[in-house]
Amino acid sequence: MNLWIDTTAAARAEPLFGIPPVERLRRSVKHLDAGTHVVLSGVDAGSTAWPAAKTDVDTVPLGMRLRQALVSGALVAIDGGNAVDPRLIDVLLRGTGPCVAVRGEGAERAVVLRLEPALAGDIPSGALTLREVADTMLAAGRIAPYDEQDFPAYVNKLRRSLPYWIYAVNGKAARNRLERQMFWDNYKGSTDLLTRWVYPPLVWQLVRLCTRWRIHPNTVTALSIILTVAAVPLFAQGNFLLGFLCAYGMSVLDSVDGKIARVTLTDSAIGNVLDHGLDIVHPPFWYFAWAWGLGGRSMDDHLYAAAVWLIVFYLGDRIVLGIAKARLGFALHAATRLDGRVRSFIARRNITMTIMALALLIGAGPAGLYIVTAWQGLTFAWHGVRTIWLGFLARNKSLPAV
Repeated sequence: MNLWIDTTAAARAEPLFGIPPVERLRRSVKHLDAGTHVVLSGVDAGSTAWPAAKTDVDTVPLGMRLRQALVSGALVAIDGGNAVDPRLIDVLLRGTGPCVAVRGEGAERAVVLRLEPALAGDIPSGALTLREVADTMLAAGRIAPYDEQDFPAYVNKLRRSLPYWIYAVNGKAARNRLERQMFWDNYKGSTDLLTRWVYPPLVWQLVRLCTRWRIHPNTVTALSIILTVAAVPLFAQGNFLLGFLCAYGMSVLDSVDGKIARVTLTDSAIGNVLDHGLDIVHPPFWYFAWAWGLGGRSMDDHLYAAAVWLIVFYLGDRIVLGIAKARLGFALHAATRLDGRVRSFIARRNITMTIMALALLIGAGPAGLYIVTAWQGLTFAWHGVRTIWLGFLARNKSLPAV
């Protein structure tokens, strides 16, 4: 199977988050199967930076070049001026049978085709764009639209279903609109109130700044780790103002690094480990430091006991959520709309630290710790009940609901 990319429009297309279209395509297919070959075709194909790709430098119309390319076998054809969902490319490369995936209208209409050698004669030799090829073949009944029911729309990392996308980035207005759309598309389907409603304006500006300055997401993750660690002794010393400045800074950056990785296609295994590992590991250290900073420093102190129970509830909650994911095949919070909505205010880091920060603000720090402990216990109980019901008793556990 070949991935055939027409580079004609690439030079005129706008970059998304600073990444030119062909480079975005290169990053989209960096994990191609060994049997897949990339062909760059067009008058300027030789000047495109893609070392592993084969170049077909030719001045003849796209239709003729596409016909010639089909001599080598089935292929997926992409306009190099478009940004294409990596999931769609992968599905079409692994699929069978000719089809066309379409998005947009008018000048922003974009297509990706999967073609077989037998269809070479149906391609208009004078066609200048893949849209012309698609329209001609659709009108003749020689190719069918891609059936979206076959597309694996659920994104496990985002805990939501997201239809495939193809963007024609044909101007600055389109670029600005698409960058904002890609930013929002990469928000999780279920998340806490702060991440969803408070942070986005700041996160959006930081993502734009980081992509403009080409700051790698792992650099942002490293900074968030520093802030996370720095918060622990500050909390323990009772310096809650600086401690929570570090905590909220880390919380915002926790949204920024993932967005950068996804919109620039620079996610990495080490980045995922650092990001998700940090999310899981740090809360118990913060919780114990809160109690210590409030004066709970011995086993017979109520604040100390509250911190111990808080950590027990937290660890139990993580175990229950792991069991739920193993049973369901996806995160518990994606199981039903109810579970997705509940996640907005259950005892997760952003919620618990906000409860604690507000309690300290009104001079009721100990009460805040007790409330957080009780809220974590109730969250543990809720997740336990939902895991038993959805993971072991309910009949239909096959598909997420969001």
